[in-house]
Amino acid sequence: MTTAWGEPVLARFPEDPRDRLRAWDASDEYLLRHLAERRVPLSGTVVVVGDRWGALVTALAAHRPAQITDSWLGQEATRANLARNGVEPGAVRLLTTQDPPPGRIDVLLVRVPKSLALLEDQLLRLAPAVHEDTVVVGAGMVKEIHTSTLDLFERILGPTRTSLAEKKARLILCTPDPTLRRPENPWPYRYPLPDGIGPVSGATVVNHAGVFCADRLDIGTRFFLRHLPAGGDGGRVVDLGCGNGVVGTAMALADPRAEVLFVDESFQAVASAQATYRENDVSGHAEFRVGDGLSGVPADSVDLVLNNPPFHSHQATTDATAWRMFTGARRTLRRGGELWVIGNRHLGYHVKLRRLFGNSEVVASDPKFVVLKAVKR
Repeated sequence: MTTAWGEPVLARFPEDPRDRLRAWDASDEYLLRHLAERRVPLSGTVVVVGDRWGALVTALAAHRPAQITDSWLGQEATRANLARNGVEPGAVRLLTTQDPPPGRIDVLLVRVPKSLALLEDQLLRLAPAVHEDTVVVGAGMVKEIHTSTLDLFERILGPTRTSLAEKKARLILCTPDPTLRRPENPWPYRYPLPDGIGPVSGATVVNHAGVFCADRLDIGTRFFLRHLPAGGDGGRVVDLGCGNGVVGTAMALADPRAEVLFVDESFQAVASAQATYRENDVSGHAEFRVGDGLSGVPADSVDLVLNNPPFHSHQATTDATAWRMFTGARRTLRRGGELWVIGNRHLGYHVKLRRLFGNSEVVASDPKFVVLKAVKR
């Protein structure tokens, strides 16, 4: 990537030589070019929110920025990219969306996230640190920036306008107004589950901003909850890609002897899963882990994996994440252990499961979703 501060070499994480997706896009380039052309002072506290693979903080590393991200994979990509480009350890402060933000911000750079709720939560958390001289610049592809996006900047920080589009990217230019009366932060959000969905019926869900279907139970998860395996045998269960943790919590309620591991690459999701589990006074043993799927979980150590894999990485449609989840499940399952997967029927997960496990059984289906089971022989 060519910038005014050099040409950093960048990669996504985990690295895959077959992956043709870059670790930056036109909006990253546009934002960096804007900073250089406008000669924005970078001597104060620079905070970068939502830097997807570390492109922005790697380019600006000489100015010792702080990065705030919800993605464990994004944070690991940043670490790798900083090391790849010879940046000294500690030059960039790596924070998550669950960490306290810096107390003062002089330059705030925001890569617009897919989730409007996450943007709202982060702007509300950062607003007290923004002052009237803070330079605030958002960036995203044109298809990612909507009137509702601009309304959030305007309502939480101050007067907002957009730049002209370049290479299908656009900037958001905001002038902070310290006298603005900001709304209360509505996150995390709590809601009760409906009846008729098994052991978790009537339980309370806690969702931090940015977690999938934050204000209601999505229809796919509702279908999965109605067809989960019966509990009662104990064992080690993984809620893989746990989101708000409702699936793992359902298994824990069905079988208090089970050891449930909640795993997600989103810091917001794992915090939600932990809050949901505790909110419902579930007995038994649970572990909560932020990471890349089942990486780090010992082989042949798990009895059951429950999975609703995502098929998007930011704006790109890809099955790479699902494939890593399935291969991780096969490695960590004991012989006779089971992987249960829900997905849209058109995704064809049964083909992948047969390639990996040699078998795939339909547990339940409707016109939109299918629940599949694969057994490690």
